[in-house]
Amino acid sequence: MNIIGKNIKQIREKKSWTQEALVAKCQVKQWAITRSTLAKIESNVRRVTDIEVKRFAQILEVSIGELFIED
Repeated sequence: MNIIGKNIKQIREKKSWTQEALVAKCQVKQWAITRSTLAKIESNVRRVTDIEVKRFAQILEVSIGELFIED
């Protein structure tokens, strides 16, 4: 359903952030995302909108392109 979910998880884990930590950082930036929603995105159950891609890139401090890299 999406190709960025696994990349979000890899980047988050590389930063040693839990899902809760990433959600907290999102909420500080006025983005009301839940841990459940993040888990669905990372496990490829939920689609990601273009604005969400932009927000994830900003919060994870990576380029949008990095979120779309396929192995």
